[in-house]
Amino acid sequence: MSGGLFRGPDELELTEGGIGWPLFYLSLPIVVTNLLQVAYNLADTFWLGQLSKEALAAITFGFPMVFLLISLGMGVSVAGSVLVAQYTGANEPDRAAYAASQTVTYAVLFSALLGGAGYFVVRDFIALIGATGTVLDQATAYMEVIALGLPFMFGFFVFIALMRGSGDTITPMLVMLGTVVLNVVLDPFLIFGWWIFPQLGVQGAAIATVFARGLAMVVGMAIMLAGTRGIEIHPREMVPDLAFVPRLLRLGVPASIEGTGRAISVNLLLVVVATFSVAVEAAFGVGIRVFSLIFMPAIAVDRGVETMTGQNVGAGKPDRAAAANHFAAKASFAVLAVLGVVIFATAPAIMRVFNDDPQVVAEGARFLRVVAPTFGFIGVVRAYSGGFRGTGKTLTAAAISLIMLAVIRLPVAVVASQGVLPDWVPYLSVPNPLGIWLAFPISNVLAGLLAYAWFKRGTWRGADLTEGGSMTPEVESSPIDD
Repeated sequence: MSGGLFRGPDELELTEGGIGWPLFYLSLPIVVTNLLQVAYNLADTFWLGQLSKEALAAITFGFPMVFLLISLGMGVSVAGSVLVAQYTGANEPDRAAYAASQTVTYAVLFSALLGGAGYFVVRDFIALIGATGTVLDQATAYMEVIALGLPFMFGFFVFIALMRGSGDTITPMLVMLGTVVLNVVLDPFLIFGWWIFPQLGVQGAAIATVFARGLAMVVGMAIMLAGTRGIEIHPREMVPDLAFVPRLLRLGVPASIEGTGRAISVNLLLVVVATFSVAVEAAFGVGIRVFSLIFMPAIAVDRGVETMTGQNVGAGKPDRAAAANHFAAKASFAVLAVLGVVIFATAPAIMRVFNDDPQVVAEGARFLRVVAPTFGFIGVVRAYSGGFRGTGKTLTAAAISLIMLAVIRLPVAVVASQGVLPDWVPYLSVPNPLGIWLAFPISNVLAGLLAYAWFKRGTWRGADLTEGGSMTPEVESSPIDD
């Protein structure tokens, strides 16, 4: 692929030379992969929007639980990715392979336990965050399938993370492309009962998603076992090693806290949203999915700079790691600011793609337009958070996320939307969903400034997870300093 738009790890030098182009070539396939991943949700949202407003509201309530379950286990994949990146930068492929093999084992074990436990509390959880009646029934049917299929979803996410840590972002992109096509094709057949298939509604959308991601997991594991692209895993090194667990936990638990904090904040926001009409609930659900699409470039840069930082820290080059983070923050801010202008201008048209109910369109467009001018600050937060994770400072990244969502966004949403403000505050002295929408730009700006100031302190310098012991079964590894 030399000279092409996408470049493999053998053509990328992340620890030498310029910063912009290597980061671009590393991040571009991640953008495409994440866009394809969002296509799962957008396909479900589109087809279920054609089915009914209640079906659309059902996946609005189901999505936060999906996010929560995945977030609880995402720390495993983050830990594996960071370790692989730093060992790759330190030119220690055997240690990288062992870390990857153990990561796969613990990810599958944990996701099976998590999905099995989640299956039995799905209905109670969704009812707790405000779903009732038909919406509750349909959301429960959707989430029961997702919970049982969680190991397949986790398996593919771990494949993406480990390959990224080694510097290969192209292979996961290609695997994702095939499975997204499969999911998009299956969706209408299972939702509406086309051809020989029964009409399964929202449950059909879940079955299509789990089947497609299960196939992606199988392909991904086969690629890593073959070792022909990126990282390699070895069956003999996949036997659970308890000596690896402390290292996995030291990195993974804060990363899970970061992801879980995001998920819990969405769930708690849904409790606030549920105090309003079904139209507001649907508008919120569509808006969140649009954000997940728009923020893909920032998330890709986040993951790219995580890998680039990890490899440079492993290679003993903290100044280059810092330069990569600052470049990434500026680039993400610029790209998302431009996308914010586009979303502001086209908000009503975007909403009509998913649902033509006038109330949903009007409220959803207002939501998008309130948040769009601050998109650039999300890019800053994501860039520096990726840098912190790449150095092993996953707890710092988690702290920034929790401050943004739990300390700022959620309290502002509650206070501003429930009519508790004095009469002299325009529009917000009575219950108004505008208060929820305003919480997003306020938290975006403050978190962006916080992330920049925290990174500039330089407390992450000197972190190196490759020091202090072997990562092989024969020699126990030492604890990680975080």
